[in-house]
Amino acid sequence: MAQDIKLIVVDIDGTISGDANQVNDAVKQAVKAAQAKGVKVAIATGRMYRSAVRFHELIASDMPLISYQGAFIKDPKTDELVGHWPVELEQALSLLDDLGEFATNDKLSIHIYVNDELYVRKMTAQTQAYAERSKVGVTVVGDLREFLTSKSTDHPPTKILALSDTAELVTEMLRVLKDRYTPQQLYLTKSVATFFEATNPIANKGTAVKHLAENILGFDRSQVLAIGDNFNDLEMIEYAGIGVVMGNAPEGLKPLGDWVAPTVEEDGAAVAIGKFVL
Repeated sequence: MAQDIKLIVVDIDGTISGDANQVNDAVKQAVKAAQAKGVKVAIATGRMYRSAVRFHELIASDMPLISYQGAFIKDPKTDELVGHWPVELEQALSLLDDLGEFATNDKLSIHIYVNDELYVRKMTAQTQAYAERSKVGVTVVGDLREFLTSKSTDHPPTKILALSDTAELVTEMLRVLKDRYTPQQLYLTKSVATFFEATNPIANKGTAVKHLAENILGFDRSQVLAIGDNFNDLEMIEYAGIGVVMGNAPEGLKPLGDWVAPTVEEDGAAVAIGKFVL
């Protein structure tokens, strides 16, 4: 079943890393075997760059690392920023106002990412849990609008993330805000059921993987295998010659890939690499 795949792109959470926030040996071995065949392996994640580097090292990738849903591409070997498409300041400020409508009773924690640093209005239990899992520091700045206009006029945010207590609230936010913003203004998605994410419309994993495959490596999309588990992976799954959806993905995503792998806890990424590359 092995095909002429030259580039494998994997998501982190729910794809190569499960509840333990690690990469299992089976996945590492499958990646290593693919690399031994000359196949490039890269990561595309919604995580901050600094939070994703650990996983990049765990799978011994020598590729630029795609982070922030594709908005921030950096090469850990050279420290070179290969691509960066932040949210326009005007759109960021407008979205903060809109998110405020949903942020009643502290049901929403809003994160702003500037220069690969995380800024919040105040520390919440959600933010604390996120910081511990991501192993990143958090800077509390109070009013986020004020922070963006005072400090970051020259550095607009790479991403805005709103963490909710409930999946229903995120679904509702997506429904309402996708009516307020055109796809040319903001790319809106969810990476897990309770994470609402906003980036520059140019920035999604599909455009980032295309940039890596075609512009940096000179490969054709037919030579790309992409593996992901949520709707923020859809564009790269659709772009790739072979798009694999994890068994733990939402049911609505599964029919949109070429194949459904076992779950992350069953090392589905390793199974997919074995099937299509090894």
